[in-house]
Amino acid sequence: MTSHSFTRADIDLSNWRARPYSTWSFQNVSEFVPSTVIRSTRKPEKPALDLGDFAKLAVDNLAGETIGLSDFLEESESDALVIMRDGEIIAEWQAAHFDPDRPHIIFSISKSVTGLLAGILIDRGALSLDELVSTYVPDAQGSAYGDLKVKDLLTMTVAIDFSEAYLDKSGDYDRYRRAMLWNPEHPDEPTPTLRELLCSLPRAAHEHGTHHAYRSPNADMAALVIEAAGGQRYAELFENAIWKPLGAHADAFLTVDRAGNARASGGLSMTARDLTRLGELVRTGGHGILPKRLVDELWEGGNREVWAAGEQRLLYPGGSYRYFWYETGTGALAGMGIHGQQVWIDRATKTVIVRQASETLPVNDRLDQRVIAMMKAISAT
Repeated sequence: MTSHSFTRADIDLSNWRARPYSTWSFQNVSEFVPSTVIRSTRKPEKPALDLGDFAKLAVDNLAGETIGLSDFLEESESDALVIMRDGEIIAEWQAAHFDPDRPHIIFSISKSVTGLLAGILIDRGALSLDELVSTYVPDAQGSAYGDLKVKDLLTMTVAIDFSEAYLDKSGDYDRYRRAMLWNPEHPDEPTPTLRELLCSLPRAAHEHGTHHAYRSPNADMAALVIEAAGGQRYAELFENAIWKPLGAHADAFLTVDRAGNARASGGLSMTARDLTRLGELVRTGGHGILPKRLVDELWEGGNREVWAAGEQRLLYPGGSYRYFWYETGTGALAGMGIHGQQVWIDRATKTVIVRQASETLPVNDRLDQRVIAMMKAISAT
């Protein structure tokens, strides 16, 4: 930790997602939260590249100034950027504190991985989009998920009464994070397992399938469904069905609760290069690892009318959401996570871009739009 102004003893569950500590903790999550290993082929990586000609690319920052790409990455609290074109990594950037060989938490891009696993099981005939969630998770009966179909779970059109407030210190989201062991426990309040919490979440009044509302517990419930349908733990299925066949070079990690329940909505860590390789798999049709039907459906996108009336419509106007992936409305697919994580896949230019970051705010809508513009500019260059 010689490049940091703090020591390991300064970091605990109360501050590991806050800067400056996050510049180190986001690559060392397993020191704070119980984690399971997703084994890779453990191939050595080639030396890191620099930005090359991309360093000259002009990007607008939050102040409306046009600056160079490397300055933008530094200013926006980025940790790493990887650019792949036609299957080859052609440019990279890393912050001074970043270790390219160490996995970095990808937060809600984990949801997109969860969607891929669901699609694999659907293709195998082990999981049905039209089946009720409670068929696979019987203890979900009586909760928001009791009368929900799997297809609505995978599009975030769940009628659930839950507040997605990342800075919450006392309500729904804090209770959720305590269940996954991401926040300090309350000594005067028993901590449920993640499964117990999910199966207690109340239903909202509207009909399932009619409103897009981004709620992270939905992807964790999807993991319970996937484990029941697939007969394997989430990490085992991911390792055997995707990670090793992909040829990932480094082990990935997944946080779990005290009962071993997977934090499938945000607990995966992987290197930037391996995440780029996963994006390339989606770009090129799956190569027999991902079912062609699944990849085709990702690119087709979801219900645009439901998206246009939903909470995230301004993020990608004209876009949609399916299998926990964003279809951007501009010919690209994206996965996104809090504190600045993004994978961007552009089929037309054969480009995959990954940004890992430790942004101060969990969500910064204005910066997100600048980063999206950056992704488009890189793809077009």
